[in-house]
Amino acid sequence: MSVHLDRFLNVPATRLPQPEDGHGVLTELPHLLDKQQRVDEAGKLVASYTGDPDELVATLVTCLLREDRNFHTMQCVEAAVRQHELLRGTDKARLPLIAAARYLAAHSPTDRSQRQTYEIARRLHRGENLYEDVA
Repeated sequence: MSVHLDRFLNVPATRLPQPEDGHGVLTELPHLLDKQQRVDEAGKLVASYTGDPDELVATLVTCLLREDRNFHTMQCVEAAVRQHELLRGTDKARLPLIAAARYLAAHSPTDRSQRQTYEIARRLHRGENLYEDVA
């Protein structure tokens, strides 16, 4: 598998990030994902986070939803969260969340056109007109 990843997919193995002081990860992660290719920094933030794991999951999901993501990406993050839940209480519980953060960082920022979709849905829900006929 390693040969396949290295040679055909050009995905070299990476070391797990060494945890540091985890203060502020919940506020820093969205700002970090505003910049391109902050993969290592995102992994280190998640590895260093020492607070409530549910808040970390919520932050990752918020970061996922603010981007213009496809269904496959949402499935990958959901799978990471489920793996985290299965491993809860073990030393390896954080690994899937580190992977999810690294994946999001590798593909951020997106064009974020989905925000426009949400805005249109909100306006329609309120009964507002999306456009006016000028006759």
